[in-house]
Amino acid sequence: MKPQIIIVTAAYGHDRLKELGGQQAVVPIVAAAGADGIEIRRELFSEAELQQLSTLGKTISDAGLITFYSVPEALFTEEGTLNPNLARHLGEAEQLNARLIKYSLGHYQRGVDCSSLRDLPLQLVVENDQTDCGTLAAIENYFNDDAPVGMTFDMGNWLWVDDSPVQAATRLARFVTYVHVKAAASAADGWRAIALDNADNLWRETLALLPSDVPRGIEFPLEGDDLVAVTRHYVELLSEV
Repeated sequence: MKPQIIIVTAAYGHDRLKELGGQQAVVPIVAAAGADGIEIRRELFSEAELQQLSTLGKTISDAGLITFYSVPEALFTEEGTLNPNLARHLGEAEQLNARLIKYSLGHYQRGVDCSSLRDLPLQLVVENDQTDCGTLAAIENYFNDDAPVGMTFDMGNWLWVDDSPVQAATRLARFVTYVHVKAAASAADGWRAIALDNADNLWRETLALLPSDVPRGIEFPLEGDDLVAVTRHYVELLSEV
C-alpha cells in the first residue's frame, strides 16, 4: 500500500504563497499534482483568514484532499502544563475538517496528566523541532513515557539540533505516525532545507528506516514556474521510494 502524500503549504515559501493569494490558492495546485492532502499552517494565516476556516475546509474537501493542521506552538508550556490554547486550536481544526493536528513537543515533564489527549476527535501528533525540546533525548523521553499521541518525524530537523537522523529513525520508528520529508544542506549561517534532487542520500537512508505506510509530508522547497509539475514530480517520487 502506497503512503499518502501530503503537501505542506510552507514548501511553496511565504513570498510565493502571498503572491498567489494565500494557502487557499495552492489547493488546486496540490490536487492537480496528485497529492492526497495538504498541511495547513496556522502561522501563515492573517487574522481575517482565521475567520474563514470553514470556507477553506470546504474548498479542500471539494478538491478531494484531506487536511492536516499545523500549529506553531508547543504542546507543553515552559511550566510543563498542556497548551492553554488547545481547545481553540481543536476548534479551528474541526472547521478545517482536519484529520490531524500537529504541535512541537515543548517542555514535557514526566508525570504530567495527559489523559485528556486520549479521546480527541482527531489525531494529535508532536514533532521534533529545531530547539532544545526537539532533541532525540527529549523526544525519546516523552514517547518512552507511554505518550498518548503519535509522532511527526521531521527528517531534517535533527540536523539543526546536532542529532543523527538515522539514529533517531532507528530509535523512534515505532512511534512515528507521520513523516515530514526534508533534506538539508549546511550553509554559512547554519542548515537550510533543500529540494530532494539537490540532496545527498541521507534522506533516503532515513526514510527507509521509518514506517512505509504512514503519510509523508513534503516540507522541502517546491519552486519553479510550473508548481503543478514540480509538485507532481515529488509526489510521484515519494509514492515509490
